Amino acid sequence: MSEKIPVTVLTGYLGAGKTTLLNRILTEDHGKKFAVIVNEFGEAGIDGDLVVGADEEVFEMNNGCICCTVRGDLIRILDGLMKRKGKFDAIIVETTGLADPAPVAQTFFVDQDVGDATKLDAVITVTDAKWLKERLKDAPEAKNQIAFADVIVLNKTDLVTPEELASVEAAIRAINPYAKLHKTERCALPIDQLLDRNAFDLDRILDIEPDFLESGHHHHHSDEVRSMSFTIPGDVDPEKFMPWINDVSQAQGPNILRSKGILAFKGEPRRFVFQGVHMILDGDLQRDWKAGETRESRLVFIGRDLNENELRKGFEACAA
Repeated sequence: MSEKIPVTVLTGYLGAGKTTLLNRILTEDHGKKFAVIVNEFGEAGIDGDLVVGADEEVFEMNNGCICCTVRGDLIRILDGLMKRKGKFDAIIVETTGLADPAPVAQTFFVDQDVGDATKLDAVITVTDAKWLKERLKDAPEAKNQIAFADVIVLNKTDLVTPEELASVEAAIRAINPYAKLHKTERCALPIDQLLDRNAFDLDRILDIEPDFLESGHHHHHSDEVRSMSFTIPGDVDPEKFMPWINDVSQAQGPNILRSKGILAFKGEPRRFVFQGVHMILDGDLQRDWKAGETRESRLVFIGRDLNENELRKGFEACAA
C-alpha cells in the first residue's frame, strides 16, 4: 500500500494570521512541495492572490464555505490531486475564518477514497492575541476552532502586555487544554513545529507526551465549551464500550466537537485508539502495550452542554 499523503487543515478566525502562516510555510527553504486548497467566503475570492508560493498550485474554492456547501468540492479536488501523486509532498487546506473545521476533518473519515489516499496530519488554529477574548464573546466559530485544534498558534503576542497574554492563554486552555500551543509574532516559528507532526494521531502524541490527557478532570468555559477526561485503571469490555460510545455519539454528536481515547480491551495485547468528530467515529488496534506500561483506558471529550457525571458513569460501566 502506498504511503498516505499528509493533509494539514489551517484554520483560525478572520484576521488572525492564517495567510501569513501559509506564506511562511510556502516560502521557507524546506525542499518540499505543497498542493494548497484555499477557501474564501464570498463571490470574489482574493485569498489565492495573497498566497505567494511560486511553484505550488493553489486550488481556490469560493462562493461558499468549505465547511458546509462545498465539501463536495473539497472531495472532488482531493480526488483530482490523488491522480497527480508524486508532484507534491503534502496538502494544506486553508479554511475561511468563518469555518467550523469539524466537517473538514470529517471528510477524511467519511469519504473512502480520500481516507485511503490521505491522512489528516493536524488541525492548526491561528489565534489573535489582541482580539481573541472579544471574539470568544461574540463568535462561536472562534471557540470551535480552538476546541478542535491539535496545534494552536497564539499570534500577535507583541501587541499585548504580558498580563494580557497570560489571560488570553488561560482562555484558550479553558477551551482546549490538550493542543500544543506556540506563541508567535507574525506567525514566526519553525515549520517542523507545524508539519509532519502526526498531531491527529493520538497514539503518537501519547508516545511523545505520556501525560497528554492528564490535564485535570475537566475545564469550564463561559459558553459551556468544556473538555473532560476520564480514566479507568485497567481494561474495558469492548462488547460494552462499542455500543455505549456509538449511542453517545449518536445522541450527543452535535455537541461533541472532538472525542479521543486509548483503551485497553480485555484479552487484547494491542491498544485500541479511537477519535471522533461529532457523530463520526474512527478507531483501530495499534501497537502492543509495552512491557512495564500501565494498562489503562483513557477517554477525552471536548464539547458543549455535555453531562460529565453521565459520561463518567457510562464509561465506568464499560469496565471489564
